[in-house]
Amino acid sequence: MPRGRTIAIISVAVVLVAGAAAGGAYYVLHTRGSAQETAARFTAAWSKGDLAAMRAELATPVPGFDAAYTRLATDIGAGRTTVRLGAVTPEGDVSATAAYTTTLTLKDLGDWTYTGSLDLIVKDRHWKVAWTPRAVHPALGDGAHLTLKTTWPERAAVTDATGARIDDGSAGGSVQQLVGRLDKATAKDVTRLGSAYKPGNAIGRGGLQETFQKELAGTPTTEIKVTGADGKAGRTVKTIEGSPGAKVRTSLDPKAQAAAVTAVDKVDKPTSLVAIRPSSGEILAVVNNRGGFNRALDGRYPPGSTFKTITAAALLAEGLTPGQKVTCPKKVNVGGLPIRNSEHESFGSLSFLDSYAHSCNTTFAPLAARHLRDGKLEEFSANLGFNRPLTIGVPAQRGSMPKPTSDADLAAESFGQGRITASPLVMATVAAAVADGTWRPPTLVPDLKQKATPWPLPGDIARDLRTMMSAVVTKGTAKAAGLPKGTAGKTGTAEFGTGPKLDSHAWFIGYHGDVAFAVVVEGGGGGGKVAAPIAAKFLRALP
Repeated sequence: MPRGRTIAIISVAVVLVAGAAAGGAYYVLHTRGSAQETAARFTAAWSKGDLAAMRAELATPVPGFDAAYTRLATDIGAGRTTVRLGAVTPEGDVSATAAYTTTLTLKDLGDWTYTGSLDLIVKDRHWKVAWTPRAVHPALGDGAHLTLKTTWPERAAVTDATGARIDDGSAGGSVQQLVGRLDKATAKDVTRLGSAYKPGNAIGRGGLQETFQKELAGTPTTEIKVTGADGKAGRTVKTIEGSPGAKVRTSLDPKAQAAAVTAVDKVDKPTSLVAIRPSSGEILAVVNNRGGFNRALDGRYPPGSTFKTITAAALLAEGLTPGQKVTCPKKVNVGGLPIRNSEHESFGSLSFLDSYAHSCNTTFAPLAARHLRDGKLEEFSANLGFNRPLTIGVPAQRGSMPKPTSDADLAAESFGQGRITASPLVMATVAAAVADGTWRPPTLVPDLKQKATPWPLPGDIARDLRTMMSAVVTKGTAKAAGLPKGTAGKTGTAEFGTGPKLDSHAWFIGYHGDVAFAVVVEGGGGGGKVAAPIAAKFLRALP
């Protein structure tokens, strides 16, 4: 080949290469923005859950893009998302890779952090995200998504105060009412409890099993797995170790519970008994002799003359003394309300202590109307457990004393009638307050944080009430009940219903040593004749 022609061909080639380089430089120089800026916008939008802003950064629309991110919430319970952009590495003039670190807060499981990357390309002179499912997580392919596989630990026990299990079905029916039962989770339960649960998992239903579901169940060991479009689980990308459940220890005393069962077992009417330790407020026994409705905790009965214990406390605070002379006529009228005593008794002139021991409605009603207006009786009832929340570990009905609207209303409430209602649990706390000198919120689970605070009875009120409650047993309405020596208490005969002749619930509340209690017999009649002997049987059955 002639030398001149060779030189010419080389020159043309150099010109062509130079032209190509100039064209590439022109293309790059006229691309708007940068890979860094696009990746930053995309990851920031991901952190905010702004799918529209994320879609705006895509090179092309991708079917299933939104679902790939929303399924993180529905399939693995992802809540808060934090995405931190890492290094953006060029791969030629028109492509790049952006590293990221994502932290997902998984409901009930905590944070999960992983790393991945985004592919970026130049399209139409703009940097865009070339999205694939691997942008969500590097292990995902087409049609794949993340799922959870959970393995639950053995459920922890519910125990009595001695540590013995009471959730294995061997305890009596009243205990099972408190414990609750195990059931299969429904879709509604899963929504409430979190993504770690699946329909069909064992969960607590009612009672302590439900209240302490998460404590008893513990947390499962959870595997985050890649699941294909065919529904088959593949590789595990993360294992989150679970933790065992924590047992729930109740304050139930098996000996007190057994004694309570013995006391109510043969009664032919619905009967409930609650026993409390006055020094702590711990519930020792809860018994109903009929199944179904838990009368001991949820009953709403007029407390009858057992409420005179609260009225007496309020009157003592107003300056009355146990020895002060009062009258107990056969009947009185307060604010237009005719009032009589049980069996139409009258005792004439007697001490305030004796009027309490003989349960004189005609003494207490006028005294309350005279001394306890302006919310004074309401205040004492609140300090002794009425109108207060109860946090015992299972649902329990609070005692209710509505504000009196007249002297007649106040008079009726002074001896536990009118609109006042209480459960045996509430009235047991009143007896416990006298025994200890401080009203304490009752609890079935000693470790449970209480909403209500203890209230010490002021001055000598507790001392005087102890003397008055002792007189009920030694010479008053409970004298013939056979109660052990050292027992103090108060009877109650609470009328209910309508008509000329009303039925009565039989009540007795009291204490002996560090055990306080309340007994109610639905439609039982007189408290001294019916409820107090049941209490005596309970106390004599205690070790």
